[in-house]
Amino acid sequence: MINYAPLTSRQAEYIKNSLDAWLNVLEGGKRAGKNIINLIAYAMSLEVHPDKLHLVAGVSLGAAKMNIIDSNGFGLKHLFEGRSREGKYEGKEALFIDTNVGEKIIIIAGGGKANDAAKIKGNSYGSVYITEVNECHQSFVQEVFDRTLASSKRQLFFDLNPMPPSHWFYRDILDYQDTLKERGENPGYNYAHFTIMDNLSISNERLKEVLKTYDKSSLWYQADILGKRTAATGRIYTGYSYKDVVITRDYLQGKKFIQFSVGVDIGGTDATVATLTGFTINFSEVMELDGYYHKQGKSAGYTHDKYAKEIVDKVEEWGKTYPSFFACAYIFCESADKLFRQALSNELKRRGINIPVTPSYKKDGIVDRIRLVNILINQSRYKIMHHLKQWIEAIENATWDEDERTKGEWVRTDDGSYPVDCLDSSEYSIQPFKKRLEV
Repeated sequence: MINYAPLTSRQAEYIKNSLDAWLNVLEGGKRAGKNIINLIAYAMSLEVHPDKLHLVAGVSLGAAKMNIIDSNGFGLKHLFEGRSREGKYEGKEALFIDTNVGEKIIIIAGGGKANDAAKIKGNSYGSVYITEVNECHQSFVQEVFDRTLASSKRQLFFDLNPMPPSHWFYRDILDYQDTLKERGENPGYNYAHFTIMDNLSISNERLKEVLKTYDKSSLWYQADILGKRTAATGRIYTGYSYKDVVITRDYLQGKKFIQFSVGVDIGGTDATVATLTGFTINFSEVMELDGYYHKQGKSAGYTHDKYAKEIVDKVEEWGKTYPSFFACAYIFCESADKLFRQALSNELKRRGINIPVTPSYKKDGIVDRIRLVNILINQSRYKIMHHLKQWIEAIENATWDEDERTKGEWVRTDDGSYPVDCLDSSEYSIQPFKKRLEV
């Protein structure tokens, strides 16, 4: 006789809530049991669902079959053992299930490619379960939402391991659902977060042994074990750790700054960012002290003059905060936008502020800028103030573009999954002082 681990109260609550919820999302660390919990919930939905046609998917057809249909003995064909059979439906892989309310046809699909969305068109699905949904292509997931609009009882089930916090799945789907829920306007949204600590099939003794093998301060541990939304593979700033880089105002006590620098990166529909960097005596430490961050929409945006005004507002604020600021500050602004540099210079002159605006230095390329910051981090000389959330998010989640790496090129990922503009801005403020930093 096989002994199965019991469910926790939180796991049982998620399953119970899924009976009436239209959107069910399980997120968290690896080996947290997310897939098994969702399979139980989804099987309960199928047992009583009024519609006949349904869909399950993964990043590939093989992944869907392995994680949902089989799932090491816990998949749908096992949960409905004796009442299910695999076959084809209109040329597509399918699982046929006999339920209490009639036969169900479960189409099996892969969703990792842009053209996979076309393969599920033409049908209306009563419910859908996508495993590792954030690994699927955005167009496929959007099509899934659309294909369930006519369902008699619309129900979507997703599970995912965490990705960088600005990943499209969070930005376009979960963030909006979270906002509605906070306002009390989304009662059909059922979300839960689990980690390996919630998996009762792993004994406490075994769990302690496993966790000892991880550096608790590493982003790898934060992502894979604690299930936090951060990048842990292909990372650029591998020497970074929050406790060594992020500082509070108490850290500034007794620090004297010999130089201030402001780096400005101009965005179109991306963010426009200005970073205030302070260099301590002998250029021993580099500190990101404050910043300006604004991301405009596609339909309406700021003019150069509007951005110049708001950035100079920050410049005046920095002058009041740091008495020596106006005596030893430079501004390095996006070299490709001459019109903005002129607008910024005009606004500074209008307010009687005598700080030169210089084009950002790009001669040595972005990889050299990245190398400089990496060296400073590894030397424990690079710090970021704790309130600069976007800057911290950027340095934690910056990764190398995997496609470019396979070609032998080192290119930083710039796909909107994290605020990379903060890195450009801060690097503009640091790079001109490379020789004085003696790295």
